[in-house]
Amino acid sequence: MTSSPQVPAASSQAAAPSFNTSDFRAALGMFATGVTIVTARTAAGDLVGLTASSFNSVSLAPPLVLWSLSRAAASLEVFSAGSHYAIHVLDVSQKELALQFASKNIDRWQGVDYSLSSNGVPLLAHCAASFECFNRSRYEEGDHVIFVGEVEHCMTHAGSSPLLYHGGKFYTEHPL
Repeated sequence: MTSSPQVPAASSQAAAPSFNTSDFRAALGMFATGVTIVTARTAAGDLVGLTASSFNSVSLAPPLVLWSLSRAAASLEVFSAGSHYAIHVLDVSQKELALQFASKNIDRWQGVDYSLSSNGVPLLAHCAASFECFNRSRYEEGDHVIFVGEVEHCMTHAGSSPLLYHGGKFYTEHPL
């Protein structure tokens, strides 16, 4: 007679992590992502933008996407309060733009080619794709806020190749 192995009882809470923040960051870095820049405008009309690799599709009907932003980000209030923003999937030729929008204490918009959408959101030129979003909902989780945007307009640039990020490095040539 064979006996089945004992299955431990499920817990209602997560166990304490068995790793440190550096280990977690290194493991997350093994997931290759595209690179995006998220843009918006303040109530006073100032331009805001940042580089983000946390971008995902959520739903086709309705068309929803998500991205996340650190609670410590200076632009958190702008993105939380605004009604619209745009997410731009960067083309392989836009590595320097990604670095510019990831930098602190500079004018991120200096020399940037953009236009304004019908909602007043800055739209970057020459991106692989862009998504103009209504700021549908936000969820505070851990040290980040997850933004869910309802896509009102999207665009793709035929023949573009995406800029990729993996293991702390940008990749402009395929394969990784």
